[in-house]
Amino acid sequence: MIKGIINGLKTYGISFGLVTKLGLWKYFAIPIGISILTAIIIGVSAYGFSDNIGHWVARIWPWETGKNAFETFAEIIGGLFIIVIGLILYKHIIMALSAPFMSPVSEKIEVYLNGENHRHRDTGFTEQLWRGIRINVRNLGMELLLTIPILLLNFIPIIGNITATALLFLTQAYYAGFGNMDYTLERHYAYGDSISFVRSHRGEAIGNGIVFMLFLLVPFVGVILVLPLSVTSATVQTIHLLKLKEKYPA
Repeated sequence: MIKGIINGLKTYGISFGLVTKLGLWKYFAIPIGISILTAIIIGVSAYGFSDNIGHWVARIWPWETGKNAFETFAEIIGGLFIIVIGLILYKHIIMALSAPFMSPVSEKIEVYLNGENHRHRDTGFTEQLWRGIRINVRNLGMELLLTIPILLLNFIPIIGNITATALLFLTQAYYAGFGNMDYTLERHYAYGDSISFVRSHRGEAIGNGIVFMLFLLVPFVGVILVLPLSVTSATVQTIHLLKLKEKYPA
C-alpha cells in the first residue's frame, strides 16, 4: 500500500501542466464556484455551532470544581467535531455535484493519454450526476461510521489526540481519492465494480486524497485548485491502473 500512496502522490507533479496544456481550466469554473460556496456555508456553520456543542457537552460535568476548564475543553472538542464533519460534508457535496463536469474532463485526459482506442461506457449529464451522488452518499455514510469512534480517541490525552488526528486524516484522504478516481471509473465499471476496484487500490486513493486534504488547509487558493489538480492526478493514476488490468488494447 505504501507504494500505491507514493504513486498517488507522484502524479500531482504533472497535473498543473496537463490541465494547462489541454486547456481544461474553463471546465472547472462551475465546480470551483460550487467549492467556494460550499466552503463558505460550512465555515459559517462551524463557527456558529461549535460553542453550542461545547455548552451541551459541558452539562455532563456534575461538579463545580473544574467546570470552567471542562467547558473550555468541551468547546475545543465541539469545534473540532464541527470542522471534521464540515470537511467530510464539503468533500462529498462538491464531488457529487461536480461529477457531470469532472467526468468529461477526465475523459479528455484519457483520450489524450490513450487515444480513442479503448472501450468505455457512454454516460450523460444525468447519469453522471446520479452516479456522483450515489457514490458520495455511500462514502459519506461509511466515513461517518469510521469518524465518530475515531473522534472519541481525543478524550485520551496526547496519544489519543495524535492517533485520532492521523486516522482522521487518512480516512478523509481515502474517501477523497475514492471520489476522484470514480470520475474515470464510471466510464469503465458499474457501481459495485468501481467500489471493488478502489478497495484493491487503497494506496493510490490515499495518496491522491492526501494532497486533496492538504489543499484545503491553504486559505481560498486551496478550494480553487483542489478539484482541477486532484481530479487530473487521479485520472492519470487510474488510467495507469486500468492499463495494468488490460482494460486497454496493447
